[in-house]
Amino acid sequence: MTATTLDSKATPRGKFPHIRRAGDFLFVSGTSSRRKDNSFAGVEVDAMGATNLDIRQQTRAVIENIRDILAAEGAVLSDCVEITSYLVDMNDFAGYNEVWAEYFDHTGPTRTTVAVHQLPHPHLRIEMKAVAHKPK
Repeated sequence: MTATTLDSKATPRGKFPHIRRAGDFLFVSGTSSRRKDNSFAGVEVDAMGATNLDIRQQTRAVIENIRDILAAEGAVLSDCVEITSYLVDMNDFAGYNEVWAEYFDHTGPTRTTVAVHQLPHPHLRIEMKAVAHKPK
């Protein structure tokens, strides 16, 4: 088994890798829209502190972060067999689902979507973890 933390991605907020290979399976840790510089895609904060949190932008950034992490093991999004999504608010489901369809169709990975009380930062609306199958 191998574990990889990518220098090009945000540093994990704990002692865990971005991705771990176990035989022909790849396990991607929970991934958000956080960038390498610790800013977040899909977040705008005005001078008065009012926030605009865009679920579509965040979902797109999460999926693209997962795509980049998979690439470290030579895998692509179509190698995903399962993705679990965590939403802070199920009112975001429609926007999240719309962006999901830009990347996957009915032959894509199985999916579970659950609502959670909160994620590690108050600006995060979504996090996903993935399992992919990519023989060495």
